[in-house]
Amino acid sequence: MMLAIPIPALIAIFLATAALTWLIRGFALRHGMVDVPNERSSHVDPTPRGGGMAIALVTTTALGSMMFGGYLSGVEFAVLGAGGFIIAALGFADDWRQLSTRQRLGVHLAAATGAIVLLHGLPPIRVGAQLIDPGWFGYVFGALGIVWMLNLFNFMDGIDGIAASEGAFIGIAGTLILAVGGQGHGFAAAGLTLGIACLGFLPWNWSPAKIFMGDAGSGYLGYCIACLALFAGRENSVALPVFLILSGVFVMDATVTFVRRMARNERYDVGHRTHGYQRLALRWRSHRAVTSAVLLVNVLLLLPMAILAARRPAWAAGIALGVTGTLFVAAILIGCGRRDRPPSETTR
Repeated sequence: MMLAIPIPALIAIFLATAALTWLIRGFALRHGMVDVPNERSSHVDPTPRGGGMAIALVTTTALGSMMFGGYLSGVEFAVLGAGGFIIAALGFADDWRQLSTRQRLGVHLAAATGAIVLLHGLPPIRVGAQLIDPGWFGYVFGALGIVWMLNLFNFMDGIDGIAASEGAFIGIAGTLILAVGGQGHGFAAAGLTLGIACLGFLPWNWSPAKIFMGDAGSGYLGYCIACLALFAGRENSVALPVFLILSGVFVMDATVTFVRRMARNERYDVGHRTHGYQRLALRWRSHRAVTSAVLLVNVLLLLPMAILAARRPAWAAGIALGVTGTLFVAAILIGCGRRDRPPSETTR
């Protein structure tokens, strides 16, 4: 496999993201874009937010260069570049002035709908030896899936380093697994760019975080990862199961927590500490330990399963089901979504 981006360009993406994060941190401090902890927070010190905009700006600029260089089609840039930047800009505005839930969801739905229309719905999904075309249902499910992925990354961005490291893992691992299987240069270039940009942000966000990703970055990552999976699925019938496996920890933690909280008629847009990773951070008294544990699960369990799914297409759906089932049981055992206990001291 020949990577679509040379190594010096990847290094430049890393350094540009790190430098831009430093600039955004200064801007956030000067303009009061600071996350002040409360009883529902998982951090103890006021910390600037909005740093994920660096990931979005660098990635969007790189994607534009790839489009002009012939690595990326106009449709791919419209979905990933333009659509992603809209989501990031909305998130940055929310980090700065806090928009209403209705405003955010309206833009999320519009961007997701535009993306799924340009993508012509969900790609065919392989189940065993059969390829199943979801038809018109794919438009509805695809748009809702993008919106959910966008928001679940927001929900999961609650402790230092967890969302940036997850974005780096999914972007790089998904790219390499599917590129080895014959995926096109456009997907490889976009996925690697996103993953390396996340790595450039991570030194600023690793515990103890000097700046938070904020909605500008978490929503952007969720949107782009969902769209990358859909683009890859147009050329590789196991792309969706592979991406589901790679993002399994985030998907199951957020989904189980959300469903349990909705069953109690709790507002989803109100801060809480009932996600599995939040419970572990309180129990272990360490953000770094939880983020490292998620990375270990990703590398030691999910990565091998995703590679196996890519190499055995007939097994891909079954492997994805088995992995998500295992993570579902783990989420229940950890206590994802259980009712909040009385607030206790937060940790770093």
